[in-house]
Amino acid sequence: MFPSLAHRPWHVFCRVSLQHRAPLSQRSPRIPQLCYGWQSGGMHSSWFSLPDCRVASLGLGKVQYYSTSGNSKDGPPKPPSANAPSAEKVLSAAVKATPASPVRAVLKKREYGAKYTQNNFITAVRAMNEFCLKPSDLEQLRRIRRRSPHDDTEAFTVFLRSDVEAKAIDVWGSQEALARERNLRKEVEREYEENIFRNQQLLKEYKSFWGNTKPRSRERATFLQGPGKVVMVAICINGLNFFFKLLAWVYTGSASMFSEAIHSLADTCNQALLALGISQSVRNPDAGHPYGFSNMRYIASLISGVGIFMMGAGLSWYHGIMGLLHPEPIQSLLWAYCILAGSLVSEGATLLVAINEIKKSARLSDVSFYEYVMQSRDPSTNVVLLEDAAAVLGVILAASCMGLTSLTGNPHYDSLGSLGVGTLLGAVSAFLIYTNTEALLGRSIQAERVQKLTEFLENDPAVRAIHDVKATDIGLSKVRFKAEVDFDGRVVTRSYLEKQDIDQILTDIQQVKTPEELENFMLKHGENIIDTLGAEVDRLEKELKQRNPEVRHVDLEIL
Repeated sequence: MFPSLAHRPWHVFCRVSLQHRAPLSQRSPRIPQLCYGWQSGGMHSSWFSLPDCRVASLGLGKVQYYSTSGNSKDGPPKPPSANAPSAEKVLSAAVKATPASPVRAVLKKREYGAKYTQNNFITAVRAMNEFCLKPSDLEQLRRIRRRSPHDDTEAFTVFLRSDVEAKAIDVWGSQEALARERNLRKEVEREYEENIFRNQQLLKEYKSFWGNTKPRSRERATFLQGPGKVVMVAICINGLNFFFKLLAWVYTGSASMFSEAIHSLADTCNQALLALGISQSVRNPDAGHPYGFSNMRYIASLISGVGIFMMGAGLSWYHGIMGLLHPEPIQSLLWAYCILAGSLVSEGATLLVAINEIKKSARLSDVSFYEYVMQSRDPSTNVVLLEDAAAVLGVILAASCMGLTSLTGNPHYDSLGSLGVGTLLGAVSAFLIYTNTEALLGRSIQAERVQKLTEFLENDPAVRAIHDVKATDIGLSKVRFKAEVDFDGRVVTRSYLEKQDIDQILTDIQQVKTPEELENFMLKHGENIIDTLGAEVDRLEKELKQRNPEVRHVDLEIL
């Protein structure tokens, strides 16, 4: 392996990366390695090294030599010349030349257990409910003003959970006593829920006693304008039409007149159901229904569509089929024609009222008349529109079939008119069921409106990108908007610094000398920056609602 050294009995190879021609100060500060090798018979040269120069100073006082031949006369090699540096000197110089690695200051990792959550905040309502306290018990506790999550208030008061727990122990004496009081109150609450109907009746009587008539006046005003007015007009007219058509059917026995009477009865019942849905939809949100009751109009319209199909179309088909199977002679149709003419005028008037209301609402929503009807923006007015349109067409169809029966004397034409009215009602009911079901499922708004809302957020300097946008129509042209927002941390931080005293912050930075002081400085300003980020979210939500009144609920999640 080393032919030039094959005949030497002793050889020690020390690879210290020596450069004899260069001074020691110019040598590379590489870590020295001691390498010993020997050769004997089938043994090949082997190498081992000290990986760190600091280890070399542990025991270099004596260097042993190993013989690779069996001759005991072999001795150690001749000492090196005086000019050549020894291994000890080289290693010590290398240790001194190696720069010391800097020590990094690392903060101790902190374990956040259950004790740390005692610093959480709790509202006064939760403190009284969860810890069985009174308002007077909270008066002596520390109060902290925090940013309010509600639009109508800028800040609200919270308490430290640890203070509340300590006060609860002070009031009740022990954790066991507090637990017993909680269980007792849960039993009382359970009894209250079991008698909820009685309590609601008492609450209504209490409001009536104190003259709380605001909900009633609001409900009354609902039926004096808009969809409520259209529905009330339709109920009155269809009720009168049913009464007169029923008299005409009793007098003439016409199948078409019977279908028209059933049609008017179905319209009256369905519109009464719509009035109930409108009155329920204006109720204020409560704890059980935080988004309100606006979908009650869609539910009432859906049930109305099913009622038209079962009661209107079903009975009309049945009576028409029975007239074809068992035809009967028809009496004088003069009174029937007069009543149909009156129904045509009244149903046409109701239809015009519904058309005018939809045109007005479509103009306010900046959509066409067709889009407003197809999207079921106002289900109550849509039902009145379609029912009255079907009523006008049904009157014309019934009068035509009755006229053919009068001219030919064949009662089959009258039965065919009943089947035609039933088919018309079936088509109307199918359309109402489909549109209201789509609305109740939570359909998305138009892509143009979604793009408008997204562009508004993306044009804000604090927003870098918008992801996972969901804009859902929750009923009555109200929109719920949700999006994942990637905020620009630099803009948020700059917004925070604009409200601070920069000279004071610089003074605080200069006073930081230890890792603990640095940690306290960062924790103080870090929490304030998080509050600033929350304020930015509130600002965007508020501006989004102001610029787009149809957006009632905004949920911006920080990405």
